[in-house]
Amino acid sequence: MSEQKERNNKKVFKIMVASVVLCLILSVAVGAALGDRSLSSGSKGSEVKELQQKLTQLGYQLGSADGVYGQKTEDAVKRFQKNRGLKVDGIAGEKTIKELKRLTGESKTSGDKKVGHKETDYKLLARAVYSEGRGEPYIGQVAIAAVVMNRIKSSSFPNTIAGIVYQPKAFSAVDDGQINLEPDETSIKAAREAMDGTDPTHGAIYYFNPDKTKNKFIWSRPQILKIGKHIFAR
Repeated sequence: MSEQKERNNKKVFKIMVASVVLCLILSVAVGAALGDRSLSSGSKGSEVKELQQKLTQLGYQLGSADGVYGQKTEDAVKRFQKNRGLKVDGIAGEKTIKELKRLTGESKTSGDKKVGHKETDYKLLARAVYSEGRGEPYIGQVAIAAVVMNRIKSSSFPNTIAGIVYQPKAFSAVDDGQINLEPDETSIKAAREAMDGTDPTHGAIYYFNPDKTKNKFIWSRPQILKIGKHIFAR
């Protein structure tokens, strides 16, 4: 009887150890940051999603940023590597990730002082404007871009354009993949004007189409004005 009990105790112990190890693996995968490890086909997690977002920011279309390193992501990495003179192997290793971060990070001096936005920021904002507001009057497109810029100033949101645009559930164009559409000249001009300081919304950090949403939260926000089909709110 004691031998059976000992075997059962060992079995329970092994199960507990396996569970702890699995939890540790999962916690590392969820909390990992881009650059903590090399990524390749089959990799999953938050760092894969960040990789996908940065590739999309630079114009390498790969569908939705779902955190799964599939064929589209591998192909995008290969295109990026080829364009940057890196080894084309489809693996996001140290050199590939370092170059990707360099191109998508904020411009700074050697003293770590911010000196403005990179060209990739303009392009990403223009894609957001085009995908969210094409068909809107020009001032309405500037207003959409201004909302992104206003969110950067708010402590309630990420402090980069990429962080704002790709914040989960923030923009429907990201969720349905339209963020990958190529912007037109009007959207590009509107993005640049907003980044230069123009804000026709007077400080709005939200906007919505009243004909397309019944979301109680967005309707509860203090409304400022309506431009085109969108209501802009604080």
